[in-house]
Amino acid sequence: MRLRPLLLLLLTVAAVTVAGAANAASGLSAASNFCDRAHQLSAGQQDRILRFAAVVREELAAINSSAVLISRSGLDLSRFHIRYSHAAIAWRDEDEVWTARQLYYACDEERPRIYDQGIAGFAMGIDNPSLGYISIVKLPSDSAQILRDASLDKARVLRLLAATYSANAYAYGLSYQNCNQWVMETLAAAWGGLADGEDLRERAQLWLRQAGYAPQPTAVDSHWLMFAAGFVPLLHLDDHPADDRFAMKLKISLPATVETFIQEKFPGTEHIEICHDGKRVVVHHGWSPIADGCIPGEGDRIVYLDE
Repeated sequence: MRLRPLLLLLLTVAAVTVAGAANAASGLSAASNFCDRAHQLSAGQQDRILRFAAVVREELAAINSSAVLISRSGLDLSRFHIRYSHAAIAWRDEDEVWTARQLYYACDEERPRIYDQGIAGFAMGIDNPSLGYISIVKLPSDSAQILRDASLDKARVLRLLAATYSANAYAYGLSYQNCNQWVMETLAAAWGGLADGEDLRERAQLWLRQAGYAPQPTAVDSHWLMFAAGFVPLLHLDDHPADDRFAMKLKISLPATVETFIQEKFPGTEHIEICHDGKRVVVHHGWSPIADGCIPGEGDRIVYLDE
Protein backbone atom coordinates (compact mmCIF):
# COMPACT_ATOMS: atom_id res chain seq x y z
CA MET A 1 0.00 0.00 0.00
CA ARG A 2 1.41 3.38 -0.98
CA LEU A 3 0.66 6.29 1.34
CA ARG A 4 0.54 9.85 0.13
CA PRO A 5 -0.95 13.20 1.19
CA LEU A 6 -4.45 13.87 -0.13
CA LEU A 7 -6.94 16.74 -0.18
CA LEU A 8 -9.47 16.44 2.61
CA LEU A 9 -11.86 19.29 1.86
CA LEU A 10 -11.84 22.52 -0.14
CA LEU A 11 -13.30 24.63 2.64
CA THR A 12 -12.80 23.47 6.21
CA VAL A 13 -12.01 25.04 9.51
CA ALA A 14 -8.97 22.86 10.04
CA ALA A 15 -6.84 20.78 7.72
CA VAL A 16 -4.64 17.76 8.20
CA THR A 17 -2.59 15.37 6.08
CA VAL A 18 -4.95 12.67 4.87
CA ALA A 19 -3.16 9.57 3.64
CA GLY A 20 -4.19 6.26 2.16
CA ALA A 21 -4.02 4.14 -0.92
CA ALA A 22 -5.70 5.59 -3.99
CA ASN A 23 -8.53 3.12 -4.52
CA ALA A 24 -11.18 3.73 -7.14
CA ALA A 25 -13.05 0.51 -6.46
CA SER A 26 -16.69 0.70 -5.46
CA GLY A 27 -17.89 0.06 -1.93
CA LEU A 28 -15.88 2.76 -0.17
CA SER A 29 -17.74 4.80 2.45
CA ALA A 30 -18.78 8.43 2.08
CA ALA A 31 -15.72 9.52 4.04
CA SER A 32 -13.41 8.08 1.40
CA ASN A 33 -15.07 10.26 -1.25
CA PHE A 34 -13.13 13.16 0.24
CA CYS A 35 -9.82 11.34 -0.13
CA ASP A 36 -9.01 12.59 -3.61
CA ARG A 37 -5.98 11.38 -5.47
CA ALA A 38 -2.84 13.43 -4.88
CA HIS A 39 -2.17 16.14 -7.42
CA GLN A 40 0.35 15.13 -10.07
CA LEU A 41 3.62 17.05 -9.99
CA SER A 42 5.68 17.73 -13.06
CA ALA A 43 9.34 16.73 -13.05
CA GLY A 44 10.28 20.40 -12.61
CA GLN A 45 7.93 20.84 -9.65
CA GLN A 46 9.26 17.70 -7.99
CA ASP A 47 12.82 18.89 -8.46
CA ARG A 48 12.08 22.30 -6.93
CA ILE A 49 10.30 20.78 -3.92
CA LEU A 50 13.19 18.37 -3.36
CA ARG A 51 15.59 21.33 -3.45
CA PHE A 52 13.32 23.09 -0.96
CA ALA A 53 13.38 19.99 1.27
CA ALA A 54 17.19 19.95 1.07
CA VAL A 55 17.27 23.45 2.57
CA VAL A 56 14.92 22.29 5.34
CA ARG A 57 17.27 19.38 6.06
CA GLU A 58 20.23 21.80 6.22
CA GLU A 59 18.45 23.84 8.88
CA LEU A 60 17.55 20.70 10.83
CA ALA A 61 21.15 19.46 10.65
CA ALA A 62 22.29 22.62 12.44
CA ILE A 63 19.95 22.03 15.39
CA ASN A 64 21.58 20.49 18.48
CA SER A 65 18.48 18.87 20.01
CA SER A 66 17.03 15.49 19.06
CA ALA A 67 13.42 16.54 18.38
CA VAL A 68 11.54 19.56 17.07
CA LEU A 69 8.01 20.59 16.25
CA ILE A 70 7.65 20.82 12.48
CA SER A 71 4.60 22.15 10.63
CA ARG A 72 3.67 22.67 7.00
CA SER A 73 1.15 24.67 5.03
CA GLY A 74 -1.62 22.70 3.39
CA LEU A 75 -4.90 23.82 1.94
CA ASP A 76 -5.35 27.55 1.40
CA LEU A 77 -6.92 28.60 4.72
CA SER A 78 -6.13 32.30 4.36
CA ARG A 79 -9.83 33.17 4.78
CA PHE A 80 -9.41 31.89 8.34
CA HIS A 81 -6.03 33.67 8.72
CA ILE A 82 -4.31 30.29 9.01
CA ARG A 83 -1.00 29.57 7.26
CA TYR A 84 -0.12 26.19 8.78
CA SER A 85 -2.53 23.29 9.01
CA HIS A 86 -0.50 20.20 9.88
CA ALA A 87 2.03 19.64 12.68
CA ALA A 88 4.28 16.68 13.45
CA ILE A 89 7.06 15.72 15.82
CA ALA A 90 10.36 15.40 13.96
CA TRP A 91 13.12 13.35 15.57
CA ARG A 92 16.73 12.64 14.70
CA ASP A 93 18.06 9.06 14.61
CA GLU A 94 21.56 7.76 15.29
CA ASP A 95 22.51 8.34 11.65
CA GLU A 96 21.51 12.02 11.88
CA VAL A 97 18.43 11.42 9.70
CA TRP A 98 15.29 13.38 10.59
CA THR A 99 11.83 11.77 10.46
CA ALA A 100 8.42 13.36 11.00
CA ARG A 101 6.01 11.30 13.12
CA GLN A 102 2.40 12.36 12.60
CA LEU A 103 -1.24 11.38 12.61
CA TYR A 104 -2.87 10.78 9.23
CA TYR A 105 -6.22 9.44 8.12
CA ALA A 106 -6.01 6.13 6.26
CA CYS A 107 -8.77 6.37 3.69
CA ASP A 108 -8.83 2.71 2.76
CA GLU A 109 -9.06 1.67 6.43
CA GLU A 110 -11.31 4.58 7.38
CA ARG A 111 -9.37 5.26 10.56
CA PRO A 112 -6.53 7.44 11.86
CA ARG A 113 -3.01 6.04 11.96
CA ILE A 114 0.47 7.14 13.06
CA TYR A 115 2.82 7.55 10.13
CA ASP A 116 6.57 8.22 9.89
CA GLN A 117 7.73 10.25 6.92
CA GLY A 118 11.04 11.61 5.70
CA ILE A 119 11.51 15.36 5.36
CA ALA A 120 11.25 15.26 1.55
CA GLY A 121 7.93 13.41 1.79
CA PHE A 122 6.73 15.83 4.44
CA ALA A 123 7.51 18.76 2.12
CA MET A 124 5.76 17.00 -0.78
CA GLY A 125 2.59 17.05 1.32
CA ILE A 126 2.28 20.82 0.82
CA ASP A 127 -0.76 21.21 -1.41
CA ASN A 128 0.46 24.11 -3.55
CA PRO A 129 3.63 23.14 -5.48
CA SER A 130 4.26 26.80 -6.32
CA LEU A 131 4.13 28.19 -2.77
CA GLY A 132 4.90 26.33 0.43
CA TYR A 133 5.84 27.03 4.03
CA ILE A 134 7.50 24.94 6.74
CA SER A 135 7.85 26.02 10.35
CA ILE A 136 10.35 24.56 12.83
CA VAL A 137 10.35 25.16 16.58
CA LYS A 138 13.59 24.24 18.34
CA LEU A 139 13.30 22.76 21.81
CA PRO A 140 15.67 22.80 24.80
CA SER A 141 17.89 19.71 24.61
CA ASP A 142 16.51 17.99 27.71
CA SER A 143 12.87 18.60 26.78
CA ALA A 144 13.56 17.54 23.20
CA GLN A 145 15.03 14.23 24.35
CA ILE A 146 12.04 13.57 26.61
CA LEU A 147 9.69 14.30 23.71
CA ARG A 148 11.69 12.10 21.34
CA ASP A 149 11.54 9.19 23.78
CA ALA A 150 7.80 9.63 24.32
CA SER A 151 7.00 9.94 20.61
CA LEU A 152 8.85 6.66 19.97
CA ASP A 153 7.13 4.86 22.86
CA LYS A 154 4.77 2.70 20.82
CA ALA A 155 2.41 1.86 23.67
CA ARG A 156 1.83 5.47 24.69
CA VAL A 157 1.75 6.75 21.11
CA LEU A 158 -1.03 4.34 20.17
CA ARG A 159 -2.89 4.92 23.44
CA LEU A 160 -3.02 8.61 22.58
CA LEU A 161 -4.50 7.87 19.15
CA ALA A 162 -8.28 8.33 19.13
CA ALA A 163 -10.41 5.80 17.31
CA THR A 164 -12.34 8.44 15.36
CA TYR A 165 -10.87 11.29 13.33
CA SER A 166 -12.33 14.78 12.94
CA ALA A 167 -10.54 17.56 11.07
CA ASN A 168 -12.09 20.20 13.33
CA ALA A 169 -11.93 18.24 16.60
CA TYR A 170 -12.56 20.16 19.82
CA ALA A 171 -9.20 20.64 21.51
CA TYR A 172 -10.49 19.30 24.82
CA GLY A 173 -12.77 16.58 23.51
CA LEU A 174 -12.24 12.83 23.77
CA SER A 175 -14.73 11.75 21.08
CA TYR A 176 -12.52 12.75 18.14
CA GLN A 177 -9.01 13.92 17.34
CA ASN A 178 -7.12 15.72 14.60
CA CYS A 179 -3.40 15.57 13.81
CA ASN A 180 -2.43 18.63 15.85
CA GLN A 181 -4.43 17.46 18.85
CA TRP A 182 -2.48 14.19 18.82
CA VAL A 183 0.76 16.22 18.83
CA MET A 184 -0.45 18.29 21.81
CA GLU A 185 -1.44 15.24 23.80
CA THR A 186 1.92 13.62 23.03
CA LEU A 187 3.67 16.74 24.33
CA ALA A 188 1.59 16.46 27.50
CA ALA A 189 2.40 12.77 27.99
CA ALA A 190 6.09 13.50 27.48
CA TRP A 191 6.57 16.65 29.52
CA GLY A 192 4.03 15.64 32.13
CA GLY A 193 5.72 12.28 32.64
CA LEU A 194 2.39 10.53 32.18
CA ALA A 195 2.48 6.75 32.32
CA ASP A 196 0.54 4.56 29.93
CA GLY A 197 -3.02 3.64 30.87
CA GLU A 198 -6.54 3.56 29.47
CA ASP A 199 -7.24 7.13 30.60
CA LEU A 200 -4.01 8.56 29.13
CA ARG A 201 -5.80 10.99 26.77
CA GLU A 202 -7.94 12.29 29.62
CA ARG A 203 -4.87 12.78 31.84
CA ALA A 204 -2.99 14.44 28.98
CA GLN A 205 -5.80 16.94 28.45
CA LEU A 206 -5.96 17.64 32.19
CA TRP A 207 -2.21 18.33 32.19
CA LEU A 208 -2.65 20.70 29.23
CA ARG A 209 -5.42 22.60 31.02
CA GLN A 210 -3.29 22.91 34.14
CA ALA A 211 -0.33 24.02 31.99
CA GLY A 212 -2.44 26.83 30.51
CA TYR A 213 -3.06 25.48 27.03
CA ALA A 214 -5.88 27.63 25.66
CA PRO A 215 -6.19 27.58 21.86
CA GLN A 216 -7.51 30.79 20.37
CA PRO A 217 -10.95 30.22 18.81
CA THR A 218 -11.06 29.80 15.06
CA ALA A 219 -13.80 32.04 13.72
CA VAL A 220 -16.03 30.35 11.15
CA ASP A 221 -17.25 33.17 8.92
CA SER A 222 -20.12 31.34 7.27
CA HIS A 223 -23.30 29.81 8.67
CA TRP A 224 -23.27 27.59 5.58
CA LEU A 225 -19.99 26.02 6.67
CA MET A 226 -21.35 25.34 10.15
CA PHE A 227 -24.47 23.79 8.61
CA ALA A 228 -22.47 21.77 6.07
CA ALA A 229 -20.35 20.20 8.80
CA GLY A 230 -23.35 18.08 9.73
CA PHE A 231 -23.30 16.45 6.32
CA VAL A 232 -19.59 16.30 5.51
CA PRO A 233 -17.61 13.21 6.55
CA LEU A 234 -14.61 13.85 8.82
CA LEU A 235 -16.08 17.13 10.14
CA HIS A 236 -18.06 17.18 13.39
CA LEU A 237 -19.63 19.74 15.68
CA ASP A 238 -21.18 17.60 18.41
CA ASP A 239 -17.96 17.60 20.46
CA HIS A 240 -17.80 21.41 20.63
CA PRO A 241 -19.47 23.26 23.53
CA ALA A 242 -22.84 24.77 22.61
CA ASP A 243 -21.65 28.31 23.35
CA ASP A 244 -18.78 27.90 20.89
CA ARG A 245 -21.10 26.58 18.19
CA PHE A 246 -23.55 29.44 18.63
CA ALA A 247 -20.70 31.99 18.57
CA MET A 248 -19.24 30.25 15.48
CA LYS A 249 -15.84 30.19 17.18
CA LEU A 250 -14.35 26.72 17.50
CA LYS A 251 -11.41 25.84 19.75
CA ILE A 252 -9.27 23.62 17.54
CA SER A 253 -5.65 22.53 17.95
CA LEU A 254 -3.68 24.05 15.07
CA PRO A 255 0.09 24.37 14.53
CA ALA A 256 -0.04 28.02 15.66
CA THR A 257 -1.66 27.06 18.97
CA VAL A 258 0.94 24.34 19.53
CA GLU A 259 3.76 26.79 18.79
CA THR A 260 2.32 29.40 21.14
CA PHE A 261 2.12 26.85 23.94
CA ILE A 262 5.77 25.82 23.45
CA GLN A 263 6.93 29.43 23.24
CA GLU A 264 5.16 30.25 26.53
CA LYS A 265 6.43 27.11 28.26
CA PHE A 266 10.01 27.64 27.12
CA PRO A 267 10.70 31.39 26.83
CA GLY A 268 13.53 32.06 24.41
CA THR A 269 12.66 29.09 22.23
CA GLU A 270 14.00 29.60 18.71
CA HIS A 271 11.90 29.48 15.58
CA ILE A 272 12.74 28.96 11.90
CA GLU A 273 10.39 29.57 9.00
CA ILE A 274 11.26 28.33 5.51
CA CYS A 275 9.25 28.96 2.38
CA HIS A 276 9.52 28.76 -1.39
CA ASP A 277 7.66 30.47 -4.22
CA GLY A 278 8.75 28.08 -6.95
CA LYS A 279 11.79 30.21 -7.77
CA ARG A 280 13.60 30.75 -4.48
CA VAL A 281 13.71 29.53 -0.90
CA VAL A 282 13.62 32.01 1.98
CA VAL A 283 14.95 31.06 5.43
CA HIS A 284 13.93 33.30 8.31
CA HIS A 285 15.09 32.93 11.92
CA GLY A 286 12.78 34.50 14.49
CA TRP A 287 9.14 34.52 15.51
CA SER A 288 7.97 37.25 13.17
CA PRO A 289 6.30 35.58 10.15
CA ILE A 290 7.59 35.77 6.61
CA ALA A 291 5.44 38.10 4.53
CA ASP A 292 2.69 36.45 2.50
CA GLY A 293 3.95 35.29 -0.87
CA CYS A 294 7.30 34.18 0.60
CA ILE A 295 8.81 37.65 0.44
CA PRO A 296 12.23 37.84 2.17
CA GLY A 297 13.03 40.40 4.83
CA GLU A 298 16.28 41.93 5.98
CA GLY A 299 18.76 39.30 7.10
CA ASP A 300 16.88 36.34 5.58
CA ARG A 301 18.83 33.70 3.67
CA ILE A 302 17.81 33.23 0.05
CA VAL A 303 18.50 30.14 -2.03
CA TYR A 304 17.56 30.26 -5.72
CA LEU A 305 16.04 27.00 -6.93
CA ASP A 306 17.19 27.27 -10.55
CA GLU A 307 20.88 27.60 -9.72
